[in-house]
Amino acid sequence: MSKHIPRKRFGQNFLQDQKVIEDIVDAVGARRDDVVIEIGPGLGALTKPLLQRLDHLHVAEIDRDIISRLKREYPPERLTIHEGDALAFDFGSVTAGKFKLVGNLPYNISTPLLFHLACYGERVTDMHFMLQKEVVDRMVAVPGTPDYGRLTVMLQYRFDMEQILLVPPGSFYPPPKVDSAVVRMIPVPGRCGIARDEELLEQVVAQAFAQRRKTLRNNLKGMIGEERLAALGIDAGLRAENLSVAQYVAIANALAG
Repeated sequence: MSKHIPRKRFGQNFLQDQKVIEDIVDAVGARRDDVVIEIGPGLGALTKPLLQRLDHLHVAEIDRDIISRLKREYPPERLTIHEGDALAFDFGSVTAGKFKLVGNLPYNISTPLLFHLACYGERVTDMHFMLQKEVVDRMVAVPGTPDYGRLTVMLQYRFDMEQILLVPPGSFYPPPKVDSAVVRMIPVPGRCGIARDEELLEQVVAQAFAQRRKTLRNNLKGMIGEERLAALGIDAGLRAENLSVAQYVAIANALAG
């Protein structure tokens, strides 16, 4: 079989470290009848060992050459291939029940893809993703640190998250120019309070972090005044990175009435 040439436009870096592969598959902990969806199976580094533990696996892939390769290697009764862009795919259409998500996410679309996948928080049992380490640092950041931002707040609103594995560039072909990490995401509904209007919460968080160096007084001007913030116990002189997720929920709920 001809060697696949990794494509930059798809952000392809193929995992080839067997120890890392084993550690990820062990972390996923899939059981025979679990519904598992792998994003970006690539050359099958995770696909093959996952199928050793599962009766059936779903994969989402955009690269036609890889899709053809997968069709030759795996029968349809073992592997269902969902062709197309993961950013546009309805993961909830795969099953009416709960499912697991796993994948070596393309670094060039990782942030918008995480926002897309967050929408399925109520449907997944857990997610395990390989990402650029700096993205994982942002996901698990705490208030008051430079890594804490919009991505942090919107993901921590829905998930408990932890970095479970650090992966060096040499574990991939071609090796990326950055370190990678594996993150575990477990949905915990209402972990930071329940937002009455989640779209409004997203708007508040986006507005607050629009200009990181400015205070809430400036960034949230026209959305909520200093007196209303004070009533919530929030100092308008703080910057966005100083607020907890629960405080953002409180602001959104105050605005929602």
